[in-house]
Amino acid sequence: MTNNIRVDRAIVRMTQQQLAEAVGVSRQTINAIESCKYVPSAVLAMKIARTFGKPVESIFSLEEGD
Repeated sequence: MTNNIRVDRAIVRMTQQQLAEAVGVSRQTINAIESCKYVPSAVLAMKIARTFGKPVESIFSLEEGD
């Protein structure tokens, strides 16, 4: 799974810490998601998408073989 969180954060000038606080996780969790080392739960993915005002599919996408 890939994601555009880093780009979306840059557009709204949001730090990892600010996003983490907005969705109720640690900054390290956001870092791990951005680095594709951790796949978020459906609930967390939806919270992240809601924070940016976008559909989940515009932030997260499955790669072939996922």
